[in-house]
This record gives sequence, structure tokens and C-alpha cells, in this order.
Amino acid sequence: MKKETFHLGRISDVINAKRAPISAVTKGAGLVFVSGLPPFDLATGELVRGDIRVQTRQCLENLKAALEAAGSSLDKALKVTVLASNCAYWDDINDIYRGYFTREPPARTFITVGSWAQPFDIEMEAVALA
Repeated sequence: MKKETFHLGRISDVINAKRAPISAVTKGAGLVFVSGLPPFDLATGELVRGDIRVQTRQCLENLKAALEAAGSSLDKALKVTVLASNCAYWDDINDIYRGYFTREPPARTFITVGSWAQPFDIEMEAVALA
């Protein structure tokens, strides 16, 4: 089996322009892997500003778009990792997250991190069936 990489709108353009050694989305061996995606607007590549609920919604929209770009979907997600700057966001994140995974949600890990190089409070990564 071969590895495939997928372009994810302006997010991939920004990654490439910064010469970061990262692919936003890869697929191989029947699985799709989505790198940690912050709340960047797919159309503009700009950071979406707002409270944790706005940022969470954008991260989930990015995950959805990334999985669909590789021929998968949120319904096929096996594992999601949520990285947040504050564990106090737990309830707000779950309120939004619940709307995207309405039945049989994937396994999930929630990790609190210190900081990122840019001013956002959350990013998400995923592994899904292709």
C-alpha cells in the first residue's frame, strides 16, 4: 500500500509557505491521519478568533473537511485527540463536540497544553477509517 497526502485549502498553503515538515492529512493502510489542526479558516488560512466554543467549532469543521478530503468522514473517526490550553474548557468543548459526534463517538484523549506559537486555545487531530 502507498501513502497519500491531501491538500487542505489555505491551511496546507500556510504549512507549505512556512516550510513546516508536516502534511495536514495522510492516508495509508486503510486509515486516515489528520495532523493537529488549530482553528484556522480553511478558505483564508487566517486564525479564527473567538471564545473556546467558536474555536472548537472551527477545529471540528477542519477535522470534518480533512477527513472528507481523504475520502473519509467524522462517522469513521476512530480516535480524536483534543489539545486545549485550559482544562476549564472541558464542558464548553464537550457541548460543541457532542453535536458533531451524535452516536458512537470515537475514542478520545483530552490533553491540556502550555501554549502554542500563535494565539489560539485548542487544536484537534484524528485517526479514521479510510
